[in-house]
Amino acid sequence: MKKSVYITNFMTFYNTAWAGVLPFLKKHPRLAKTFHLRTGAAHLKAADIWIQAASAGEALLATRLLEHLSPERPMQILVTTTTDQGMEILTRELEKTRRHPLVSVSLAWFPFDKPQIVKAVVKQVAPRVMVLLETELWPALLYFLKQNHTRILVINGRMSQKSGRNYRWTRALWSRIFPHRILAISKPDAARFKLVFSQSDVTVMPNIKFDVATAVTQAPPLLSFSDLFPPGLAVSVLASIRQPEEKQVLEMIRHLLNRFPGQIVAVFPRHMHRLGSWKRRLKKTGLPFYLCSELSRPPAGPGILLWDRFGEMRTVFGHAHAVFMGGSLAPLGGQNFLEPLLQGAPVVTGPFWDDFFWVGPAVFDTGLAQRTPGWRAAADAMVYLLKHPEDRDKRLQKAHAYIAARAGGADMACREILAALSDA
Repeated sequence: MKKSVYITNFMTFYNTAWAGVLPFLKKHPRLAKTFHLRTGAAHLKAADIWIQAASAGEALLATRLLEHLSPERPMQILVTTTTDQGMEILTRELEKTRRHPLVSVSLAWFPFDKPQIVKAVVKQVAPRVMVLLETELWPALLYFLKQNHTRILVINGRMSQKSGRNYRWTRALWSRIFPHRILAISKPDAARFKLVFSQSDVTVMPNIKFDVATAVTQAPPLLSFSDLFPPGLAVSVLASIRQPEEKQVLEMIRHLLNRFPGQIVAVFPRHMHRLGSWKRRLKKTGLPFYLCSELSRPPAGPGILLWDRFGEMRTVFGHAHAVFMGGSLAPLGGQNFLEPLLQGAPVVTGPFWDDFFWVGPAVFDTGLAQRTPGWRAAADAMVYLLKHPEDRDKRLQKAHAYIAARAGGADMACREILAALSDA
């Protein structure tokens, strides 16, 4: 990498900025226990390949890569993550993931991007190839990887319109520390990456999330139907509801119960800290509602279940007669609707699903999911599904066929990684 006064000055400023932030991060309750591991390098092992999987979703992608990687010689791989949830998933999945016998894996926390820290980490790990999953772009990391002559790949790359605009403001920086190759999950994502990283080799790949989805069948039997819902009642699920659309979703609930009274409406806020707001909103309406954590048996009849327990949404999808995926009534990008499809549930979304364009518009042509222009149309679509239930097994077969036809991203990514290793 050519020396540049601009990048040198930026790193000096960036290092100073991190020095001011770190004392506060050290006191953060979620970072305090692992702070020393995020600021040091001595505990890390040298690795041929370093994979950064920021959080839960990326952790699942990383496990699929490790499952598909087939090297011809022994290989040491370091996988890092930023969040507790990411580490939990990596630890759990790596215990049961079948890997090539020549692949050895170690896990670690991703370091803070303070140049002084990252320089020591890159020197210690000395990776020949760096794999950044989705959109994990850190200036100091890229800078010192370039100095180490590491081949840098962005795999399963995605860049929203908003992120693309923000990155373009700092193109002068990224033009000096660009990844060598970017594999994006759609043509629009690839185009946005190219506007920021004009010197990178950018192409399109199948989303590895299709490979993750094909590895998931029915939801684990955490709960039985009789534990959750009164017998004989239809079940609507309003999933991953975001704050800006709460008022509209409340109107949906009223509409659903008015048009189809004999049902349970299960509401899953996207963030648990919104439960208090939901309780206040529901109390004002006078509609009967229950908190799941307070139920020792199913409610006596129709009403609203406000879900305040973690990890059960996928199980509930397996009982749903209609699912509305949130994040889609306001320009929030949508939420992943593959999970309910894989449980055989029909899906309805609002007009906004930009972050999941990679699923493909054809999913709406198949009838597996419906896209609607607003909350009333979405509620009407759900009422129709409740009144005209479809065979769940047929829907499951159709969903698995749709997803299987689009899998293969993990194999393609692994070929790219091994090719980069040869070039390093």
